[in-house]
Amino acid sequence: MEQAFRDKHGFGMNEYKQDPELLIEVEKRRERDYNKEQRIVSNLERQIHRNDIG
Repeated sequence: MEQAFRDKHGFGMNEYKQDPELLIEVEKRRERDYNKEQRIVSNLERQIHRNDIG
């Protein structure tokens, strides 16, 4: 898990836990990724339902 975190963010979990600025940066990135993924899912669901009706 440590290596995956380091690969994704460029620093380790210990650094993340000890540096409030890094913590904020990572959490903002996670929120942006989550919102982007939710928009993608929503668009796919609309397309599926549009195709079911027609």
